[in-house]
Amino acid sequence: MKHTLQEPYSKEKTAAFSAGDTVLITGTIYAARDAAHKRLKELIEKGETLPLELENAIIYYAGPTPARPGYPIGSAGPTTSYRMDPYTPLLLRQGVLATMGKGPRGEAVIEAMKEQNAVYFAAIGGAAALIAQCIQSAEIIAFEELGTEAIRKLTVKDLPVVVAIDGSGGSIY
Repeated sequence: MKHTLQEPYSKEKTAAFSAGDTVLITGTIYAARDAAHKRLKELIEKGETLPLELENAIIYYAGPTPARPGYPIGSAGPTTSYRMDPYTPLLLRQGVLATMGKGPRGEAVIEAMKEQNAVYFAAIGGAAALIAQCIQSAEIIAFEELGTEAIRKLTVKDLPVVVAIDGSGGSIY
């Protein structure tokens, strides 16, 4: 089945998604990778203020390349998601609605997804230039010193993804 997902995002909207469905996302997503996830975990554990609102957020596992002149971003392909598995259950409990990357997830992540009714989207691996065309704006919002691993707020339009794991644990893997 085909869906569109536009802001404001909510669990009510993603509850209709099943593994294998295609979705076009329009709105704000956040690009973050390993180092940024580690920092977020540390901030949460210390009870400190986070640099982004996690409630109903979509986190994209990507480290975009620098933008060419006239473009908001360079290549923005997905990275391997299991590298974020140590951090994902904690972030899901903080309200993250969906994560997005490539490849399967571990059992602890799938269980946390079922508990939180969260979804995992698979982005198209090897299509970084195509994905970049869906990104209308990009802004570093945290951890700039991490370079490509800094957290970026991205505004996307019709970003194509597949529901890899749905909120009940159904999986394409």
